[in-house]
Amino acid sequence: MDIMSASSGIQTIFFIMIGGFMAGFVDSIAGGGGLISLPILLAAGMTPHLALGTNKFSATFGACMSARQFIRAGKTDMSLLRRLIPCSFLGAVAGCVLMLYISAKWLQPIIIIALIGSAFFVFFRRHLGAAMTYSGASRTVLIKSSLMAFVLGMYDGFIGPGTGTFLIVFFAMLGFDFVLAAGNAKVLNLISNLTSFVIFVACGKVYYVYGILMAVCIFLGAFFGARLAIRKGIRFVRYVMLTVTCALIIKLIIQYFVY
Repeated sequence: MDIMSASSGIQTIFFIMIGGFMAGFVDSIAGGGGLISLPILLAAGMTPHLALGTNKFSATFGACMSARQFIRAGKTDMSLLRRLIPCSFLGAVAGCVLMLYISAKWLQPIIIIALIGSAFFVFFRRHLGAAMTYSGASRTVLIKSSLMAFVLGMYDGFIGPGTGTFLIVFFAMLGFDFVLAAGNAKVLNLISNLTSFVIFVACGKVYYVYGILMAVCIFLGAFFGARLAIRKGIRFVRYVMLTVTCALIIKLIIQYFVY
């Protein structure tokens, strides 16, 4: 397949660069960067599996930068995350295996309903994520967190859009403020992205020319986005997350009924 022949050369490259920066910027704050980056790669002429693999390749670099920024700022709970990382890893492996053999179409109604529920939950519970009420990793918290890390890791490996947003909402429900919830989400998202990336590379599902170009731009976008989220604080993250969630819902509904 001649990818370049399916694009308009310089215009496509510029489109990928701008889209990559915006994807990294948005994803580092509230998740949902795949809403921007994946359609761009599909528009460049890639098959769905190749676009998914290339997107995971580039998104991993952005997730790495975002996680690093939050960890350096002390906006993560590493004692909890160390216990959840293996669950996210195993989930991502299972999700990638499923993705390579099964269509994701049937999952879309469930994803749309879950995103609508998350948006309403965040919108109407004004105090969610407004302050730190997390009281520690009890047995119940660990069981719930481990299950959620596995399920969302599997979802991220399978298709991906909204993973970061779901993780932020979950950590906020545990009692973390939105900035700490975003930091925790970025670390787990990095694990599932990295795992998926390695599997896609091994299966030859990455187009490196566009992947590297987009990765550089996502990396830069994630750098500025994470710093802005840390500086602006809880209310800013909440508003951006609601905006991204609504955009994801609209995009997935259109995709489901049109395609």
